[in-house]
Amino acid sequence: MAEGAARRQPTLLEVAQRAGVSLSVASRALNNAPHVSRSKREAVERAVRQLDYVPNPTARALATRQTGAAALVVSGEDPSIFADPFFAQVIVGASQALEEADLHLMLCLAASDRGRKRVGELLRSKGADGVMLMALREGDPLARMAEEAEMPVVFGGRPIGSAPRWYVDVDNVGGAREATEYLVSRGRTRVAAICGRLDTEAGRARYRGYRDALLAAGLDPLPPREGDFTEPSGAAAMTVLLANHPDVDGVFAANDNMAAGALRTLRAAGRAVPADVAVVGFDDLAVAQVADPPLTTVHQPVAALGREMARMLVSLINGQDPTPLILAARLVARSSA
Repeated sequence: MAEGAARRQPTLLEVAQRAGVSLSVASRALNNAPHVSRSKREAVERAVRQLDYVPNPTARALATRQTGAAALVVSGEDPSIFADPFFAQVIVGASQALEEADLHLMLCLAASDRGRKRVGELLRSKGADGVMLMALREGDPLARMAEEAEMPVVFGGRPIGSAPRWYVDVDNVGGAREATEYLVSRGRTRVAAICGRLDTEAGRARYRGYRDALLAAGLDPLPPREGDFTEPSGAAAMTVLLANHPDVDGVFAANDNMAAGALRTLRAAGRAVPADVAVVGFDDLAVAQVADPPLTTVHQPVAALGREMARMLVSLINGQDPTPLILAARLVARSSA
């Protein structure tokens, strides 16, 4: 290099790589932000000395606004929703990814006016470095709040009537179609659907997959019976189906909880599963394996859903622009169909 030529300044990314930490951890360490372990802070300080790194004043000003936390917001009123096996696995996956980035996980419920107000304040005040939104219903004001937020927002599933830039979803249509095709392949011709909430994208998409499969097979879809993804709603929907369509010989339930409820109703009605009525669920949660009989279901990688949402959010926090992600679903055959 010629004498007097300007030496390229090392970047914060190079500091992070030398220290063996994420970009967000390096940024927080340099700005004395909380939630950085002593060992990682010392590793960043060593990398700074080795590389002769000089922090950019603008980047420093931005970094000092970091809180060291990310929020998972679920549109629901009942705090026990976080104990639901589905959301519990989402939390496990998200926590693992955020821990790798040294970010804490905040849990928020938002369905009531009070809950939505709290989330709105969180978004406006930048009380977190980023937000993950789940279980939004049609017309949910949280979608609009997210669009107006000045912080990174990742959606778990796509809300109806909105086209978010960043989201992680599961192939709901494809999974439901495969489940219904499996029932048809087992000789079932009167296949009913117990849908999830039809004001959610997951509920609509899974019914669409069911309907597409039956029409492709030359069979008539039955009118959907809507549940709310809980076991009691699946039991109630199955009761109505047996009353209205006593010749039903197959059931696709839009999640395992509702499928377990359907099994309970069928057993009480004296219908043998799968001899009289075959049942397929969706999720492949623990309840599918302990059901009587064990439940044929569509496996979706629930923990991976949480993990990939968090990883996408961390990328956004670090100034990157990730692409949306659709996770694959696959059928797991057991004894119920």
